[in-house]
Amino acid sequence: MKTLNSLTQPITQLRRTTKHLRAWLFFRVFDYSGDQNSSRCQTSQRDLHEQHLQLRLPPKRREFPKPSLRSRKGRSPAMWAIAVVSLTSVMGNRFYNQPKLDVGKAAPQTIRAPYDASVEDSKTTEEKRKAARTGSVPVLMLDNTTTQKIDQDLQEALDKADELRRMSGSFPFAETTVLSEATQRYLRQSKEWEWQTLLALLDSNNTLKPSTAEVTSPDGVEKPPQNLAFAQAVSELKKYREQSSSQSFSALIESISLARQGYAQALRQLSEPVAAESIRHYDASLLELSDGAWQDTRKGVTQASNRILTQGIPPGLPPNILEAAIKIQISTLVPPDAEGLAIQLLTSILQPNLTEDKEETKRRAEQAAQAVKPEMVFVQKGEVIVYAHQEITQADFVLLDYFGLSRRGINWRGLVGFAGLVTGAVCIFWLVERRVHPNLRRRDHILHLLLSPSTPLLGIFGVPYTDLPAIGLLVGSFYSPALGVTVVGLLTGLVTFSMVIGWEYLLAGAAAGLLGAWMAGRMRSREELALLGGAVGLTQGGVYLILNLVSSAAVGAVWYTVLQEAALYGLAGFSWSVVALGISPYLERLFDLVTPIRLAELSNPNRPLLKRLATEAPGTFQHTLFVASLAEAAARELHYNVELVRAGTLYHDIGKMHDPLGFIENQMGGPNKHDEIDDPWKSAEIIKKHVTEGLVMARKHQLPKAIRDFIPEHQG
Repeated sequence: MKTLNSLTQPITQLRRTTKHLRAWLFFRVFDYSGDQNSSRCQTSQRDLHEQHLQLRLPPKRREFPKPSLRSRKGRSPAMWAIAVVSLTSVMGNRFYNQPKLDVGKAAPQTIRAPYDASVEDSKTTEEKRKAARTGSVPVLMLDNTTTQKIDQDLQEALDKADELRRMSGSFPFAETTVLSEATQRYLRQSKEWEWQTLLALLDSNNTLKPSTAEVTSPDGVEKPPQNLAFAQAVSELKKYREQSSSQSFSALIESISLARQGYAQALRQLSEPVAAESIRHYDASLLELSDGAWQDTRKGVTQASNRILTQGIPPGLPPNILEAAIKIQISTLVPPDAEGLAIQLLTSILQPNLTEDKEETKRRAEQAAQAVKPEMVFVQKGEVIVYAHQEITQADFVLLDYFGLSRRGINWRGLVGFAGLVTGAVCIFWLVERRVHPNLRRRDHILHLLLSPSTPLLGIFGVPYTDLPAIGLLVGSFYSPALGVTVVGLLTGLVTFSMVIGWEYLLAGAAAGLLGAWMAGRMRSREELALLGGAVGLTQGGVYLILNLVSSAAVGAVWYTVLQEAALYGLAGFSWSVVALGISPYLERLFDLVTPIRLAELSNPNRPLLKRLATEAPGTFQHTLFVASLAEAAARELHYNVELVRAGTLYHDIGKMHDPLGFIENQMGGPNKHDEIDDPWKSAEIIKKHVTEGLVMARKHQLPKAIRDFIPEHQG
């Protein structure tokens, strides 16, 4: 029980000024029965003293009341029976006009056509059109940006090759009548010890004075090289020395030395580990080509690249196919000894320069679908449609249904079986409800009953986008994630048996609904719920895309074709989230629901009632904030609904606004109104009236019942 000794004035003054009032208030609140007799009105001083002492005693443990008759009605078997009947009647519509002679069943007798007919098999036609639409080959187009980049890279590589060749010097560096091209190539690339040995042999008549007369090979053995190239070089140099002057011969030796130095420098740059990207395509064979051969190679490589890029290189082309195409192109454009270098250069530079033309691909896919002719089934009068005991095919069923021979009617066996399935689903919901949310009211069951049939109703009207995301968000935010996940899962299972719907649509919607149901109860603002709606849309579109790609054989073609459909399906999931976010405030008011978001909004100090309380009864408002802090901390420690406790304690004393000065926290050190009244009965009425007036104010401002319950219950 709440007494005046919990207010802000000193306890000693409070006990002195309200001694009798507290005793009478205790008597009135706990023992008041509505028909007071005179003996109670004339309570002795001793009784008052005993009642006053009772206020100091710890209260007895309160027994929680049993569920009221009204709450038990919400759980009556009639409500569950209504749920089973209504869900079965709405979701079992496929059993109302179901053919007995359906595809896959055996014909009870031989059935003949009563007259000539030509009937379109719309189901088969649509399947073929869908296959043509999703299996079409993507249209490719040249990517000019990529092509220009490849041309630029090739030009840079060729320019770098020119720079390396200039560094190594022109080749041949002497007239071929003096030294053959093979000898010049050997002299330029031979090792230093070989060159020094050659000079020593030429210096036999002391015409030349090399740095040393005896040259040692790297293994320490003094011997001249034993190869034909060395002998050929010695022979040609001796011959030239005999036929020319000493100055001409010295000039030749000097040109050979310069050529060797340039070649060695270029070779070192090619061999560096950190060589530039533009020269990694080359090896020493670049320096072995003559100037004329290199010019032909440069021109041929450029022409081959232009031809290949004009034809286009598609993404995913195997490297061996690209290399074969390069070989064919350069075979007639470059010298034979430069083919290896050209192939290596083009293979490393050329990249795919074809991209998919999405608009043209879509247009051709639609053309391919429209080009599929309607699948027609022909039959003549008296011709057998299906023989007795023969399995009915799709074409047979089309004819039977056209002639009215499929025996359509209510499939009672299927309907009863589906009713049993619905009953099982309702029982599962009841078990989960008892475990995670046992205090659902009748109006809560009605809300579930209104939300559940919406999914099959959309399917009946041909809408492919299920509203499972909206149901998951609403149930998850209104009640609990476990209940939301249960509802979405059960609806998915029931829709699977009750409707003919693409499994990729259903699974994508179920994934989005499960995500929304699991996360909605954790959101604490409309903004967070809106962001969750975006995640729900992305999940629905992503799952739809993945399922379509997995189920299709032509993955490359389907990726571009289905991507737009996946985007639309994701947008549909986001739209259902927007719908759920928009209607949730109305459902909260209509069904008297409290969600974390609504409780956070009600706890805003700028709400009308709280603003009035802060203005008209500031002491009570400060007391309310203090109590709310204590209650919130206790609820958090006990793992109770913190948002509900905070909001309820903020509103529990709004009734004190009917007479703020009747409560000592608002007197601010002024005179005590109850001393002036000097009537304990009237003072008790003022104190008790803040409960009834608080309930009136709460109803007037349409506070949820869960919040209104704090007003009388906190009095003990």
